Order: sequence, then structure tokens, then C-alpha cells
Amino acid sequence: MNSSLNTDTAPLYLSYPALAEPAGFIVICPGGGYEFLSPRESTPVAEAFWAAGWQPFVLQYTTGQQLGNKPLLELAAAVRQIRKQAQLAGQSDKPIFVCGFSAGGHVAASLGVHWNDLKLFSAEAELDLHKPTGLILCYPVISAGKYAHQASIAALAGQEDTSYFSLENYINTATPPTFLWHTMTDETVPVQNTMLFASGLIKFNIPTEVHIYPAGPHGLSLATEAVAEPEKGRFADPHVAGWFRECLEWLANFKIKE
Repeated sequence: MNSSLNTDTAPLYLSYPALAEPAGFIVICPGGGYEFLSPRESTPVAEAFWAAGWQPFVLQYTTGQQLGNKPLLELAAAVRQIRKQAQLAGQSDKPIFVCGFSAGGHVAASLGVHWNDLKLFSAEAELDLHKPTGLILCYPVISAGKYAHQASIAALAGQEDTSYFSLENYINTATPPTFLWHTMTDETVPVQNTMLFASGLIKFNIPTEVHIYPAGPHGLSLATEAVAEPEKGRFADPHVAGWFRECLEWLANFKIKE
């Protein structure tokens, strides 16, 4: 794989060597409330996956206002490009996961529930090219309802109808398997966002693993010393940091359905 990939919408970046035989590919969508892309949820996370044998990419999706479905379309284009490159490299059997934090979790989950929406993607498009093998959602923005992170939803919809961005209502039998984690004391994105998505997955018998930690602020990323922000109350937390180990175990045992 190349060190950078030019999609037809947004760039993907690698800041370290490509793995010759990766276990699979991870597209990381940092958080930032659709206002910016968090550095703490970008390179440190990518380096952790790379060290574990998974080839990561960081998606520089568009932020700002009146975004609509642009971030979702950018992620779909990224997954398509990676899958095409993998096919050319003889690695078409490798899984492709999308991993999102906070608003980036909304981007990732949006692709998970809307990947086959023919109102969004051309009927002639090869939908399977951008369908992720699975989702990794870290304290994700999910709902546009009672528990919404209002700033994120407003950045997407503005004053328009927000219903398309309330992702718990679009889970169906085609939604990919999902790994989720959140903290109960998250005051920015309520834990109910994760619970709503998990409940929908259970309803449709979608394989899922959910970790709810008893304490911790929003935006912990890896919850290690490397990403600590004491000035914002984000300290290393070995218990919460266990999410990454649990995620790797989930990935290692993942069975691709033919």
C-alpha cells in the first residue's frame, strides 16, 4: 500500500511504513465535533494499530458547517480506494474496519448504516467496495434525538431535518459487526449514544461487543500517558486503556463471512 492515497474526496495519510502482510486495514476518523480533527485521536491511535500488525490510515474528512453527508461520502471513497489497492496488492481477503472517535464515530457509524443507501450512492456503484467489514466506535456521537451532541448534529444538518443523522434508527440486518466503548460519566456525548446503537445491533442480531467504563471524561482516546491532557481532566487510566487490548482481541477472533 502507498504511504498516502488520494481518494476522489478526502486524503488518507500514513506516517509510518506500510506493512507487507497486515492483518487488515483500519481507517481512523478522529473526533472534534466536526469542527476540527483531534491530533490525540489520529497519529497515536494509528501507531498503536500499526504496532499490533494492522495497517492504519487516518482520514482527513471535511469539517465545518452545512456538511450534510460529505464526511460520510469521503469515508466511503476512502474504503473503496483501500479495497481497490488491496486487490491490486493481492490482499483482497484482508478485512477493512473503520474506527471513529466522538464525531468521527458518527462518520464511521454513518457508513455502517448507510453504505447501501441507493438515494446516497448510485445504483450502479459497487456498494460492497465501500462496505466496511466492521465498525470500531469510541464514545461515538450517534443520536440526533434527546441525547444528541447538538453541535455535531448542527454542523451536519444546520437548520434542516436531522433525522438522517440519528443513526440508531437506521440499523438493519446489513449493518456490520461493531465494537463500542464509552464511559458512564461522559458529559459531552452521553453514554446513551452507545447504548442506543448497541440496542439496535442486538435487535437485528448483529454481532457486537460493548464496554461501558464506570468513570472517565470525554475524549480519552487511548487513555494512556501519551495522550493525557491533565489541563482538561484527561489522565491516563489503565482500566479504560484496556479497550484497545479488548478491541485487538475482537479483531483477532473476527470471522469474515464469505
